[in-house]
Amino acid sequence: MTRLLTLIMMIAGLSVPATAQDAATEGEAPAEAQPADDAAAPAEEDGDDDDDEEGGDAGEEGVYEATGKFDFGFSGIMASDNRTTLAPLTLSSGQPVAGSEYTLKSGGYYTIHIEADGTAELALSGGDFFRAIWINEVVINDIEIRPMGVHSIEFDDEGSARMSFIAIVPGRYTLSIPGSRGETQEAVFNIQ
Repeated sequence: MTRLLTLIMMIAGLSVPATAQDAATEGEAPAEAQPADDAAAPAEEDGDDDDDEEGGDAGEEGVYEATGKFDFGFSGIMASDNRTTLAPLTLSSGQPVAGSEYTLKSGGYYTIHIEADGTAELALSGGDFFRAIWINEVVINDIEIRPMGVHSIEFDDEGSARMSFIAIVPGRYTLSIPGSRGETQEAVFNIQ
């Protein structure tokens, strides 16, 4: 009996927001639909029209164009003109990891090379940075790895790796050598 009452209460609770949403959309005034004439004012065209289901020239032709802040072209975010190669990171005992801070744009596709000279066993760790990006691939010795997530990259010997990624979450992030405290022992990424 208790299970039945719980189930009924859950169903009733879940249907309330949907009912309220349906009531709100039914009560909307038809004044939001804009006429598709050529004399429309520019202020009306720049308004927030993403909720309109009809109206405008694009709806009459059967094509809806999604406009956004960036125009990435036909291939979208992975287009070749959206790709940038960053200055490499170097792992060497007592040497700076990066020459300066990196400034990235959210939605930008980036490739960075990580090079270790083998003077010490060194790693780059930065869980926050790796959670703020989408990693397309990590290439080590011509082996392409497409990970679901990364926390750190460690070099036991001399070598190089190439990582390609898309910056997603704006903020200030660091990749640093674990156990080090100096500012030169980290790479700072500012995602805008």
